[in-house]
Amino acid sequence: MDDRDTQDDENRIRIAQQFIGAIPHARALGMQVDDLGPGRATISMPWAEHLVGDPRRGVVHGGVVSALMDTCCGAAVMMHPATPRSTATIDLRIDYMRAAEPGQRITAKAECYHMTRSVAFLRAVAVDEDDQNPVATATGTFTAER
Repeated sequence: MDDRDTQDDENRIRIAQQFIGAIPHARALGMQVDDLGPGRATISMPWAEHLVGDPRRGVVHGGVVSALMDTCCGAAVMMHPATPRSTATIDLRIDYMRAAEPGQRITAKAECYHMTRSVAFLRAVAVDEDDQNPVATATGTFTAER
């Protein structure tokens, strides 16, 4: 890897972090970028009482998990070596496997596994502290405007 590749990677990381920071719901949910690489992203968020959808059990609302996975997928698109300028969700299918444990951080990992001229294909998983037992999985397509 030469200096130009390193600069390109640093620029993609900076752009992806700005992308996350510019989304009001990402800030409101406390999302943080944990890891970025070519065509992949890891974003997490803490459990918070105002995000609970089931007050009796203290379980985070499914829409919060959906927003985390959608945002993580978008970041993975932005990190793809094809260097898209922007992205938007076309379709995102989420399979909820179980409720996230109350009080635990939720982490999403997304991978852009295929890119055409204008469409990115992704898969993602969300976990709590039990990273061997998914909270949700997702597959999706996103625009990839270059």
